Amino acid sequence: MTEDPPAGDATTTAGSDTAGSETADGNATEDGTAVRRDRFSGGPARGFLSSLAADEAIFAADLAVDRAHVVMLAEQGIVVDAVAGEILAALNDVEVAGHGALPDGEDVHEAIETAVIDRVGPDGGRMHTARSRNDEVATCIRHRLREEVLAAAEATLTLRAALVDVAGKHVETVMPGYTHLQPAQPTTAAHYLLSYESGIARDTDRLLDAYDRVNRSPLGAAAFAGTPFDVDRERVADLLGFGGLVHNSMDAVSTRDFLAEVSTALATLATTLSGLAEDLILFANRGFLELSDVYASTSSIMPQKKNPDTLELARGVAGDAIGEATGTLSLLKGLPRAYNRDLQRAHASVFGTADDVREATEIAAGAVATATWDADLLAAAAGEGFSTATGVADLLAAGGMPFRTAHEVVAHAAEAIVDDDTASAAAAKVDEATRHVADEPLSTYVRRTDVEAALDPTHSVASRDSAGGPAPEAVAASLAAVDDGIDADTDAVTDRRDRLDAAADRRETAVVTYV
Repeated sequence: MTEDPPAGDATTTAGSDTAGSETADGNATEDGTAVRRDRFSGGPARGFLSSLAADEAIFAADLAVDRAHVVMLAEQGIVVDAVAGEILAALNDVEVAGHGALPDGEDVHEAIETAVIDRVGPDGGRMHTARSRNDEVATCIRHRLREEVLAAAEATLTLRAALVDVAGKHVETVMPGYTHLQPAQPTTAAHYLLSYESGIARDTDRLLDAYDRVNRSPLGAAAFAGTPFDVDRERVADLLGFGGLVHNSMDAVSTRDFLAEVSTALATLATTLSGLAEDLILFANRGFLELSDVYASTSSIMPQKKNPDTLELARGVAGDAIGEATGTLSLLKGLPRAYNRDLQRAHASVFGTADDVREATEIAAGAVATATWDADLLAAAAGEGFSTATGVADLLAAGGMPFRTAHEVVAHAAEAIVDDDTASAAAAKVDEATRHVADEPLSTYVRRTDVEAALDPTHSVASRDSAGGPAPEAVAASLAAVDDGIDADTDAVTDRRDRLDAAADRRETAVVTYV
């Protein structure tokens, strides 16, 4: 996208700044374009300045924006109906021909306008009345980006549903929980999976919040200082499905904070995915689960290998997404008001990043949904490394011992307890530690049989029934709550999509009255 001076009035023809340089029959010259004309159309820097190839991503958005703008111009009497019809018909031809058929230009906006002028003649230049490419490109980016944000949000809903579905099957599947990759406390597969559902739910929230700020129309701001024409900015916003305006005209063309917000939300989602992928890769390595063949690969030389390649790639997407967010913020940090050509690069890769993160999210959902968990192996590993130690300390504290003292007792016992110890043998070592640290027998605080029960991972999990905990009753309550959350967010995404579809219908209805 390149900076553009404000368009001329409704009587402007080929000689205006916006109509471009045309031949006698009204078409653009062979070397010139609708905007730059001969003076700025040649030289070795033209290719460097051009974003036309990258602008294919906003080709459809530009056509939608053009149509809405032309309809508004006609409704406001700024362009006569007959000319509006000719321009709209030409835009239909441009759409059918496709981006690849556009004439050369510095960007897709210039190329489309040139193509319209080639078909209509000088009156084609009236389509740019009361706008600049500065507000035009900002509108096109927002128009296209809305779709990407909703697609990413839909992918998070798919992943959340997969996590909840699998969690519902493993409410009582005890497994080891880790901190610092060391055995920490026993938990359940359901509790583990719901931990990621909670994180992904926040990613959904961030995307929907970002969507609502993306979904504001800058069109009508012109170059940055507005326009003297009697435009109806709200009408254009309505035809394009925007929820409102970016009101201040200078802010409207210069801000790209919505790109920073979306790219950061995508990077945060990708980071959540990366953690999930890493966990599943480690669990597969330990035999806790097996990935479906459709989400795995093999070696070209080692036929026995089953590699978690899809999850490794999903993990790698986070680096790209973080780079996009960092690059966007770095580009924006030193720009003065209002429009600067640097902004041409601000959105160059955000659509690709959004697509990558969406696909990684869908892949993660499929991998979770189709993996097979080894409940027996998980249960056997749940008590490794004296993982129930905290439960024993809690038991002592509940029996009247100060928790810090209980912590010291169990820490002393942990030096002697090994994984092969029976519950009775481990409880005896806790008794010895109590006598050593507190100078009292274990029975002063709790019964040894209670300690033996606390050493059992299943008992330990069942005792942790606080809100959000791993006990089956607590997990059942969590499952009900997250189902409600997924339903509400699904409705929110559907509502936003329905509004965009309704706007597209309104726009089409308005266009056909002129064509």
